Amino acid sequence: MLVTTTNSLDGKRIEQYYGVVVGEAIMGANILKDIFASIRDIVGGRSGSYEQELTKARKIAFMELTEEARLMGANAVIAVDIDYEVIGQNGSMLMVSICGTAVKYVD
Repeated sequence: MLVTTTNSLDGKRIEQYYGVVVGEAIMGANILKDIFASIRDIVGGRSGSYEQELTKARKIAFMELTEEARLMGANAVIAVDIDYEVIGQNGSMLMVSICGTAVKYVD
């Protein structure tokens, strides 16, 4: 499955537009990660535990996006946009939302 942020596919003709597809993932952050992240904020450095959660959430969201497109009969998703949000009480959850347009292209 071809996935791109562009609105067209160079060298390929879009034959069919299927519509908007979305992938979303919400990951909870536990209290130990919050404590260690707070310490990192004070002393500096990167928070590996949060980075891992974001990576996991992004991969899940992309899998949902491409699966939804595949079920429509698409072989590509164009105009992809990725959004990250902190949600929940006290910002306790991380959300990744990815949307794009499912299409079928030919060479």
